[in-house]
Amino acid sequence: MLQEIEAVDWGAIPGHPDWYEPDRVARGLRALSDAANLVQAAEAGSQLAGGGIVHGHSAAVFPAAVLATPLLLDIARQGHPAARDTALGLIDEALSCYPHAGYTRLKAADGTEIPLCCAIALHLRARTEFLAGWGKRGRSLLADAAAHWRFEIRECVPEGDDTAAFGILSGHFPDDVHAAEMHHGGVITSLSEVTHEYRPAKGSLEACLRVIARHPRELPPGAVLFPAECGDRVH
Repeated sequence: MLQEIEAVDWGAIPGHPDWYEPDRVARGLRALSDAANLVQAAEAGSQLAGGGIVHGHSAAVFPAAVLATPLLLDIARQGHPAARDTALGLIDEALSCYPHAGYTRLKAADGTEIPLCCAIALHLRARTEFLAGWGKRGRSLLADAAAHWRFEIRECVPEGDDTAAFGILSGHFPDDVHAAEMHHGGVITSLSEVTHEYRPAKGSLEACLRVIARHPRELPPGAVLFPAECGDRVH
Protein backbone atom coordinates (compact mmCIF):
# COMPACT_ATOMS: atom_id res chain seq x y z
CA MET A 1 0.00 0.00 0.00
CA LEU A 2 2.76 2.48 0.89
CA GLN A 3 4.42 1.85 -2.47
CA GLU A 4 1.20 2.74 -4.31
CA ILE A 5 0.81 5.92 -2.26
CA GLU A 6 4.37 7.04 -2.91
CA ALA A 7 4.09 6.23 -6.62
CA VAL A 8 1.76 9.22 -7.12
CA ASP A 9 3.28 12.68 -7.52
CA TRP A 10 0.61 14.47 -5.50
CA GLY A 11 2.33 17.81 -6.01
CA ALA A 12 1.89 17.48 -9.78
CA ILE A 13 -1.88 17.12 -9.47
CA PRO A 14 -3.61 20.47 -10.01
CA GLY A 15 -5.52 22.08 -7.17
CA HIS A 16 -6.51 25.52 -5.95
CA PRO A 17 -3.27 27.00 -4.54
CA ASP A 18 -5.04 28.61 -1.60
CA TRP A 19 -6.70 25.38 -0.47
CA TYR A 20 -4.98 22.27 -1.84
CA GLU A 21 -2.04 20.97 0.23
CA PRO A 22 -0.53 17.97 -1.58
CA ASP A 23 1.72 17.00 1.34
CA ARG A 24 -1.40 16.21 3.32
CA VAL A 25 -2.49 13.55 0.83
CA ALA A 26 0.48 11.20 1.04
CA ARG A 27 0.89 11.83 4.78
CA GLY A 28 -2.78 11.21 5.47
CA LEU A 29 -3.00 8.08 3.32
CA ARG A 30 0.10 6.60 4.94
CA ALA A 31 -1.25 7.31 8.41
CA LEU A 32 -4.67 5.90 7.57
CA SER A 33 -3.23 2.70 6.12
CA ASP A 34 -1.26 2.20 9.37
CA ALA A 35 -4.06 3.28 11.74
CA ALA A 36 -4.78 0.73 14.46
CA ASN A 37 -7.45 2.55 16.48
CA LEU A 38 -10.10 5.26 16.32
CA VAL A 39 -7.78 8.10 17.34
CA GLN A 40 -5.16 7.30 14.71
CA ALA A 41 -7.82 6.92 12.02
CA ALA A 42 -9.39 10.25 12.99
CA GLU A 43 -6.03 12.04 12.90
CA ALA A 44 -5.28 10.62 9.47
CA GLY A 45 -8.75 11.58 8.27
CA SER A 46 -8.24 15.16 9.42
CA GLN A 47 -5.11 15.39 7.25
CA LEU A 48 -7.04 14.26 4.17
CA ALA A 49 -10.13 16.34 4.95
CA GLY A 50 -8.25 19.52 5.82
CA GLY A 51 -6.71 20.28 2.44
CA GLY A 52 -5.62 16.87 1.16
CA ILE A 53 -8.39 15.45 -1.00
CA VAL A 54 -11.13 17.74 0.29
CA HIS A 55 -11.41 20.87 2.38
CA GLY A 56 -14.23 19.94 4.69
CA HIS A 57 -14.88 23.39 6.14
CA SER A 58 -15.55 24.88 2.73
CA ALA A 59 -17.05 21.67 1.23
CA ALA A 60 -14.54 21.67 -1.65
CA VAL A 61 -13.12 18.62 -3.40
CA PHE A 62 -9.74 18.54 -5.17
CA PRO A 63 -8.65 16.54 -8.26
CA ALA A 64 -6.37 14.51 -5.96
CA ALA A 65 -9.51 12.84 -4.62
CA VAL A 66 -9.88 10.91 -7.88
CA LEU A 67 -6.45 9.28 -7.57
CA ALA A 68 -6.89 8.78 -3.83
CA THR A 69 -10.23 6.97 -4.13
CA PRO A 70 -8.88 3.53 -5.19
CA LEU A 71 -6.24 3.80 -2.46
CA LEU A 72 -8.89 4.62 0.12
CA LEU A 73 -10.93 1.64 -1.08
CA ASP A 74 -7.88 -0.60 -0.61
CA ILE A 75 -7.44 0.80 2.90
CA ALA A 76 -11.12 0.14 3.60
CA ARG A 77 -10.72 -3.46 2.46
CA GLN A 78 -7.44 -4.23 4.21
CA GLY A 79 -7.20 -1.86 7.17
CA HIS A 80 -8.52 -1.53 10.70
CA PRO A 81 -12.33 -1.12 10.99
CA ALA A 82 -11.83 2.49 12.11
CA ALA A 83 -9.67 3.13 9.04
CA ARG A 84 -12.33 1.55 6.86
CA ASP A 85 -15.05 3.82 8.24
CA THR A 86 -12.83 6.88 7.84
CA ALA A 87 -11.87 5.94 4.28
CA LEU A 88 -15.47 5.39 3.19
CA GLY A 89 -16.52 8.62 4.88
CA LEU A 90 -13.85 10.57 3.01
CA ILE A 91 -14.96 9.11 -0.31
CA ASP A 92 -18.55 10.00 0.49
CA GLU A 93 -17.47 13.56 1.27
CA ALA A 94 -15.40 13.83 -1.90
CA LEU A 95 -18.32 12.64 -4.02
CA SER A 96 -20.70 15.21 -2.54
CA CYS A 97 -18.38 18.25 -2.38
CA TYR A 98 -17.98 20.75 -5.23
CA PRO A 99 -14.67 21.57 -6.96
CA HIS A 100 -13.20 25.03 -7.38
CA ALA A 101 -13.50 26.76 -10.74
CA GLY A 102 -10.61 25.72 -12.96
CA TYR A 103 -10.14 22.45 -11.10
CA THR A 104 -13.39 20.66 -11.92
CA ARG A 105 -11.99 17.89 -14.12
CA LEU A 106 -9.12 15.42 -14.30
CA LYS A 107 -7.84 13.88 -17.52
CA ALA A 108 -8.38 10.12 -17.72
CA ALA A 109 -5.99 7.65 -19.36
CA ASP A 110 -7.93 7.88 -22.63
CA GLY A 111 -7.61 11.67 -22.65
CA THR A 112 -11.19 12.28 -21.56
CA GLU A 113 -11.50 15.15 -19.08
CA ILE A 114 -14.51 14.13 -17.04
CA PRO A 115 -15.97 15.82 -13.94
CA LEU A 116 -14.34 14.81 -10.66
CA CYS A 117 -17.56 13.34 -9.26
CA CYS A 118 -18.01 11.10 -12.31
CA ALA A 119 -14.40 9.90 -12.09
CA ILE A 120 -14.83 9.04 -8.40
CA ALA A 121 -18.08 7.22 -9.23
CA LEU A 122 -16.28 5.08 -11.81
CA HIS A 123 -13.83 3.88 -9.14
CA LEU A 124 -16.71 3.03 -6.83
CA ARG A 125 -18.57 1.03 -9.46
CA ALA A 126 -15.36 -0.89 -10.15
CA ARG A 127 -15.56 -2.13 -6.54
CA THR A 128 -19.30 -2.89 -6.50
CA GLU A 129 -18.96 -6.34 -4.99
CA PHE A 130 -16.77 -5.12 -2.15
CA LEU A 131 -18.95 -2.13 -1.32
CA ALA A 132 -22.19 -4.11 -1.50
CA GLY A 133 -20.71 -6.45 1.08
CA TRP A 134 -20.26 -3.63 3.61
CA GLY A 135 -23.96 -3.22 4.30
CA LYS A 136 -25.79 0.07 4.43
CA ARG A 137 -22.68 2.27 4.19
CA GLY A 138 -21.37 0.56 1.09
CA ARG A 139 -24.75 0.37 -0.61
CA SER A 140 -25.32 4.07 0.09
CA LEU A 141 -22.04 4.95 -1.64
CA LEU A 142 -23.01 2.84 -4.65
CA ALA A 143 -26.41 4.51 -4.81
CA ASP A 144 -24.79 7.95 -4.75
CA ALA A 145 -22.30 6.88 -7.43
CA ALA A 146 -25.13 5.63 -9.66
CA ALA A 147 -26.37 9.20 -10.13
CA HIS A 148 -23.10 9.97 -11.93
CA TRP A 149 -23.91 7.75 -14.90
CA ARG A 150 -21.81 7.03 -17.97
CA PHE A 151 -23.07 5.95 -21.39
CA GLU A 152 -20.79 4.75 -24.20
CA ILE A 153 -22.31 4.90 -27.67
CA ARG A 154 -21.91 1.75 -29.75
CA GLU A 155 -24.38 2.34 -32.61
CA CYS A 156 -26.97 4.93 -33.65
CA VAL A 157 -30.07 4.85 -35.84
CA PRO A 158 -32.39 7.71 -36.84
CA GLU A 159 -35.77 7.99 -35.13
CA GLY A 160 -37.60 10.75 -36.98
CA ASP A 161 -35.82 13.98 -36.06
CA ASP A 162 -34.10 12.22 -33.15
CA THR A 163 -31.48 9.50 -32.76
CA ALA A 164 -31.70 6.21 -30.91
CA ALA A 165 -28.25 5.59 -29.43
CA PHE A 166 -27.44 2.01 -28.43
CA GLY A 167 -24.63 1.43 -25.98
CA ILE A 168 -23.40 0.55 -22.51
CA LEU A 169 -24.84 2.34 -19.49
CA SER A 170 -23.17 2.28 -16.10
CA GLY A 171 -24.94 3.95 -13.23
CA HIS A 172 -28.58 5.02 -13.35
CA PHE A 173 -29.94 7.31 -16.05
CA PRO A 174 -32.85 9.17 -14.41
CA ASP A 175 -36.41 9.47 -15.66
CA ASP A 176 -37.58 12.28 -17.95
CA VAL A 177 -35.37 14.40 -20.23
CA HIS A 178 -31.90 15.50 -19.17
CA ALA A 179 -28.93 17.37 -20.60
CA ALA A 180 -25.67 15.54 -21.18
CA GLU A 181 -22.14 16.30 -22.27
CA MET A 182 -20.65 14.10 -24.98
CA HIS A 183 -16.91 13.39 -25.02
CA HIS A 184 -15.21 12.32 -28.24
CA GLY A 185 -11.71 12.95 -29.55
CA GLY A 186 -10.93 15.41 -26.78
CA VAL A 187 -13.96 17.55 -27.62
CA ILE A 188 -16.96 18.08 -25.32
CA THR A 189 -20.32 18.64 -27.00
CA SER A 190 -23.47 19.71 -25.17
CA LEU A 191 -26.61 17.64 -25.76
CA SER A 192 -29.60 19.51 -24.41
CA GLU A 193 -32.18 16.71 -24.42
CA VAL A 194 -31.53 13.03 -23.75
CA THR A 195 -34.00 10.48 -22.45
CA HIS A 196 -34.52 6.72 -22.23
CA GLU A 197 -35.58 4.85 -25.34
CA TYR A 198 -35.54 1.68 -23.26
CA ARG A 199 -33.86 0.70 -20.01
CA PRO A 200 -31.31 -2.09 -19.57
CA ALA A 201 -32.70 -5.53 -18.83
CA LYS A 202 -31.97 -6.80 -15.34
CA GLY A 203 -28.33 -7.83 -15.09
CA SER A 204 -27.40 -6.13 -18.38
CA LEU A 205 -25.61 -2.87 -19.11
CA GLU A 206 -26.96 -2.58 -22.66
CA ALA A 207 -29.33 0.36 -23.02
CA CYS A 208 -30.77 2.73 -25.59
CA LEU A 209 -31.05 6.49 -25.15
CA ARG A 210 -33.00 8.86 -27.35
CA VAL A 211 -31.06 12.01 -28.21
CA ILE A 212 -33.62 14.59 -29.23
CA ALA A 213 -33.10 16.73 -32.34
CA ARG A 214 -29.72 15.18 -33.17
CA HIS A 215 -28.70 13.20 -36.27
CA PRO A 216 -26.76 9.91 -35.93
CA ARG A 217 -23.72 11.44 -37.66
CA GLU A 218 -23.45 13.84 -34.69
CA LEU A 219 -23.15 10.91 -32.27
CA PRO A 220 -20.12 8.83 -33.30
CA PRO A 221 -19.50 5.30 -31.96
CA GLY A 222 -17.10 5.42 -29.03
CA ALA A 223 -18.36 8.77 -27.80
CA VAL A 224 -19.14 8.84 -24.08
CA LEU A 225 -21.95 10.75 -22.36
CA PHE A 226 -21.95 12.08 -18.80
CA PRO A 227 -24.55 14.16 -16.90
CA ALA A 228 -24.31 17.82 -17.87
CA GLU A 229 -25.10 18.82 -14.31
CA CYS A 230 -21.88 17.15 -13.13
CA GLY A 231 -19.87 19.24 -15.59
CA ASP A 232 -21.57 22.35 -14.20
CA ARG A 233 -20.68 21.59 -10.57
CA VAL A 234 -18.41 24.33 -9.23
CA HIS A 235 -17.63 25.67 -5.78
